[in-house]
Amino acid sequence: MNEVNFEEIEDAIMGSVNHSLIQAMITSLLVNDDRFTVFTELSLDVKPHDLSKYDIKAKDELKPDICWYSNEIGFQEFDILKMTEMPLLAIEILSPSQDTKELKDKIRAYFDLGVKSCWLVIPDVQLISIYAKQGGFKNFDMRDTEVIDEVMDIHLPIQKVFKRRSKNIQKVD
Repeated sequence: MNEVNFEEIEDAIMGSVNHSLIQAMITSLLVNDDRFTVFTELSLDVKPHDLSKYDIKAKDELKPDICWYSNEIGFQEFDILKMTEMPLLAIEILSPSQDTKELKDKIRAYFDLGVKSCWLVIPDVQLISIYAKQGGFKNFDMRDTEVIDEVMDIHLPIQKVFKRRSKNIQKVD
């Protein structure tokens, strides 16, 4: 019997226009903060940790859509396939094939692994929930002017995160 590779399944279910655009928009807004280095789809090595209590599929690695490290981490002469050091911030963006419980379980795991702040972004309702390690969360939607992460001292204009460009996708022949 073949063993199921949940990481490959996770990679296969992610892509959508909204998911990809929101990931790019948040990354572009965060990348200019010199205090930190932004990564997308970075593999986090969680092999030494037992994740069974979180009801998540991953066993050896977690891969947040976006994560933030101190600015001491940058381009490497010899690339690193999986980071053993956990990020300061992990951002998960809900894709059409996921449910919020799955991502909330990942957020619980991130906090237990040492991540300081986590975001859950829900594109369909244009909502960003910022979770704090000590518990609780704060929601930000299009009625707010900024998304504010007090733990990481981040202020992002929410209108730019969910900026609409066109109702129709232009197809290139």
